[in-house]
Amino acid sequence: QVQLVESGGGYVQTGGSLGLACFASGRALSEYPIGWFRRPPGKKREFVSAISKSGMTTVYADSVKGRFTVSRDNTKNIVFLQMSNLKPEDTAVYYCAADDDLYCDDDVPDKDNFNSWGQGTQVTVSS
Repeated sequence: QVQLVESGGGYVQTGGSLGLACFASGRALSEYPIGWFRRPPGKKREFVSAISKSGMTTVYADSVKGRFTVSRDNTKNIVFLQMSNLKPEDTAVYYCAADDDLYCDDDVPDKDNFNSWGQGTQVTVSS
């Protein structure tokens, strides 16, 4: 099973930018579609974005569309989440997740299918 680790969280002011990265060990990240999720303080975990194995298909939650960009570099075994125009409501612990079911290279799983999770990284946006 793949082990995932997130990095890049931190503290930023409203309107600022941050980039998150998701790394894998145990298996090649290129074998998996990857999702990004977040858990705001006191709330349930919510879907943010997902990217297919090939990187050709991306999906975003409405709340981040136009501000966040997911991408991947399979040669370096890394998936990125670039976040811009951040808002206080983006404050959360951010997680990357993999789905180890079989998918075509350009398919993105349903958000409820992701089943391998990283430990998360904190993103705090001050007002």
